Amino acid sequence: MNRSVIIAAGLIALIAIIASSSLFVVTQAEQVLVLRLGAHRATIKAPGLHVKWPLIEDVVRYEQRLLSLEPPAEEIILGDQKRIVVDTYTRYRIADPLRFYQTLRNEQNARNQLTQVVSSALRQAMGQIMLPSLLSEERTRIMQDILKEVADRAGSYGIAVVDVRIRRADLPEETSQAIYDRMKSERERQAKELRAQGYEWGQQIRARADRERTVILAEATRQANELRAQGDANSSRIYNDAYGRDPKFYDFWRSLEAYRKTLADGNTTMVLSPDSDFFRHFGGTPARR
Repeated sequence: MNRSVIIAAGLIALIAIIASSSLFVVTQAEQVLVLRLGAHRATIKAPGLHVKWPLIEDVVRYEQRLLSLEPPAEEIILGDQKRIVVDTYTRYRIADPLRFYQTLRNEQNARNQLTQVVSSALRQAMGQIMLPSLLSEERTRIMQDILKEVADRAGSYGIAVVDVRIRRADLPEETSQAIYDRMKSERERQAKELRAQGYEWGQQIRARADRERTVILAEATRQANELRAQGDANSSRIYNDAYGRDPKFYDFWRSLEAYRKTLADGNTTMVLSPDSDFFRHFGGTPARR
């Protein structure tokens, strides 16, 4: 009894081992190569449960989804000998798993090979263009040429390239710094020129203002002297007319003006004789004629 159980258990285990090595599952994201003693027997892309011969057949799995390649940025020389750092990305899929297996074996080798293909196509295309072309609408045509070149060369490896794009194109760090320094020096030179020009204009404006000020002051002084002379003449004429009309009153008024100016502060001390002409209007000796 025990022997029969052991034999049955052994048979079941053997069947399980054979079944596990004979059956395999293909998912929707996979495609499978079935190799019999290293030779290709079948390519399976449909998902589901499949059977293979144990021990003599092997299964190689590859991605069926769209894959991404983002190699490190590299420095490229353009047709005008300018250097730029280009960062690209590529979208591809394994279209022919058998050829892929025969040429590249695994995805790591595929990434390395595809990186070289993209780099070569990029350098070949950009070595014929100028920097302004890369920054214009012509960039679309350039990328289409690069995509065609990469797709044609990658097709021999069983790879279908869907898209190749330039994510970033910058000047090298040392070039950018040199351009920045040159721009800074140019701006500083322009600033110095503008300051010197502004100082010169300021000097000219100040000199012109000084000349105009001198002319204006001279003209104002001349006009003031003329008006003062005219006023003095008018004043003398008026005084003369007034004196001619009533000499006694004019003499009396002039004396009052002299009293007012002389005795205005109240601290003036004068030593005069009683019959002095200065006090003739205070009832003293009549004025001498």
